Amino acid sequence: MSIFDIFRKRKDIPKPWSKYYTDEEMDIKIPNISLYKQLKNTANKYPDNYAYRYLGKNVTYKKFINQIDKAALSFKEMNVKKGDVVTFCMPNIPEVIIGFYALNKIGAIANMVHPLSSEEEIKEAVVSTKSKYLVMVDIFYDKIKNTLKGTQLKNVIYVSPSNSMNLLLKVGYKLINIGKYKKFPRDKFYMSWKKFISKSIFSKLVITEKYGKDTPAVILHSGGTSGKPKNVVLQNRAFLMAVEQEKIFLKYLNVGDSVLAIMPNFHGFGLSVCMHSTMSIGFTSILVPQFDARKFDILFKKNRPSVVLGVPTLFEALIKNDNIKNLDLSFLKMAICGGDMLPKILEDKVNNYFKEHNSTAKITQGYGMTEALAAVCLGIADINKSGSIGIPLPGNNIKIINPSTRKTNPYNVVGEICINTKALMMGYLNNETETNQALQIHDDGHVWLHSGDLGYMDEDGFIFCKGRIKRMIITSGYNVYPSHIEEVIQSHPAVLQCTVVGVPHPYKQEVPKAFIVLKEGYFSLFVKNEIKEYCKKNLAKYMVPKEFIFRKKLPKTKLGKVDFKKLQSDVGADDV
Repeated sequence: MSIFDIFRKRKDIPKPWSKYYTDEEMDIKIPNISLYKQLKNTANKYPDNYAYRYLGKNVTYKKFINQIDKAALSFKEMNVKKGDVVTFCMPNIPEVIIGFYALNKIGAIANMVHPLSSEEEIKEAVVSTKSKYLVMVDIFYDKIKNTLKGTQLKNVIYVSPSNSMNLLLKVGYKLINIGKYKKFPRDKFYMSWKKFISKSIFSKLVITEKYGKDTPAVILHSGGTSGKPKNVVLQNRAFLMAVEQEKIFLKYLNVGDSVLAIMPNFHGFGLSVCMHSTMSIGFTSILVPQFDARKFDILFKKNRPSVVLGVPTLFEALIKNDNIKNLDLSFLKMAICGGDMLPKILEDKVNNYFKEHNSTAKITQGYGMTEALAAVCLGIADINKSGSIGIPLPGNNIKIINPSTRKTNPYNVVGEICINTKALMMGYLNNETETNQALQIHDDGHVWLHSGDLGYMDEDGFIFCKGRIKRMIITSGYNVYPSHIEEVIQSHPAVLQCTVVGVPHPYKQEVPKAFIVLKEGYFSLFVKNEIKEYCKKNLAKYMVPKEFIFRKKLPKTKLGKVDFKKLQSDVGADDV
C-alpha cells in the first residue's frame, strides 16, 4: 500500500491557483503502467518521428524502442532482476537513456550519478545502493580504476561518447582525443557497451514482466534538508505524473517540436522534463552531452529548439554570446528557468533579447525538488507574474507554514514552502530518520515535503521564493552543501576547523569559499596547495572551493556560533 493511500480522513487543501486550470486538468490521472510502456505507447503512434537527436544524428521512436529492447535482453542475460540497482555515471549521451528504459522494462532501478563526482563519491553511490553493475563513460577510467574492485560490482560497462555519433564526428572525436585517456583493461570485470549489447543477439529470453506506477524506477541524489548526500528513491508514478503535467504546460507545442536537453540526466528536471516527458509526449529530445557557452550560437543554429530549459547561468551565457547577436530565434517558443532564482534584471534582459531576435517566448521560472521529481510549480505561458516561481502544476499542492508551529501562514506572509504531491519520493534509501524529517504528516491528514526554502503565496496562488533556510549554495544550477565540503576539508590532517560560505560569482551565481583554521604547527604557505588537491580528489569539480582563506580564528556570533554573514563579506587575505 502506498503512503498516499494510508490516510483516509483528510481536509481539503486550499487551491487558489485552480482557477487557471480546467476541472479536467485539475483532476489529473496517473496511468498504472511502466515508463517503458508509456514511451512505447508514443512510439506506436509516431514510429517514424524522431525521439532524440544526438550531435546531429536523429533516431526514430521505432529505432529507439529497438535499442531499448536489446539492452533489456542484455541486462536479463546478465541476471539483472526486478529491484536490482544499476548505476549510471554518464553525460547526456544516448546510451544512458537506452539503459534507463531497458532497466525500467524489467523492473530494475537506475541509479543516476554525476560523472564529475569524485572517485570516493562514485564508490559511495555504488556501495550504498548495492549496485550490481556500473555503466560509465570511458574517459573517467583513471578516476575510478583503484576504487571499484573492492565493491560488490559484477561488471563495469564502459561507453564512449563517440559510440552514437555519425561517422564523421566519430572519426574527429577519436583523432582529437587520441592518447588522452587510458584504455580499459581487457579482463572479465570491464566490458564495452558493444560487447554488452551483443549479449542480446543470441538471447532466447522473453521479457513478459509488466510493472506499474508503484514500481521503484530511479535513484537520484540530493542533500535533502540537512545537506548530507542522500539517495532519493522515486517510483514510476512520479515520472508518469510529470508527463500528464507537461501535456498541460506544453499544450502550445506540436508533436515533432523539440526540447534542448542541456539539463543533465542525473538531475530530476533533466531526466523527467527534458527527456522522459518530452519523448513520451511526442517531442524530440536534443541531447547535449557538454554545454559550452562559447558555442551557444552553433548549438541553436544546428538544432533550432522549440523549448529551452536551463539555469540562470545558461540564459546569461545566451545574451552575452557575441556570435548569436544576429541569430533569428523565431523557432523558439518557450524558455523555462529553474535551479536557482532568476534575478528580475536578468529576466528583463532575456525577454528583451528574445523580442529583438524575433522570438515570441517569454522566460518563466519553475521551482522544484528532487524529492518531488523536480518540477513542482511553474510560470506557464501568459499565466505568470514577474518575479514569481509560478503556480503549482495540476496534482501538486503547496502551502506556506510557520516553521516553528507548522501552522499555515496567511497569504503574502513568508514561511517555509511545503509540498504535497503524488510524485513524492518513497523516501531516502535506508535512512528512515531523514525521511521522516523531510516527509511529515500534518494536522490536515496529508503528507507534506518540507523544502527548507522560504517563500510566500499570494491570493492567486502564485509562489514567490525568498531564500533558503538551509545554507545551501547553488552554483551553475547545482546544489552544493557547505556541510559536505567542510566535512571533507576537516578530514585533512592539517585542518582544525573549516567553514564554507557561498559568495557571488559573475557567471555561476555563487561559488563556495572556504575559511580554514589550521592545527598548531601548520602554515598556509606550505599546505594550501595540498589542501586544494585533496579537495579535487574527494569532491566533485563544482564543489571545490573557489578560494581557500586561512585564519587564526573564525568570527563568532554572541551565541558562540560561526558568523556566516560576516564571512560572506570577508575579502581579507590569509593571516596565518
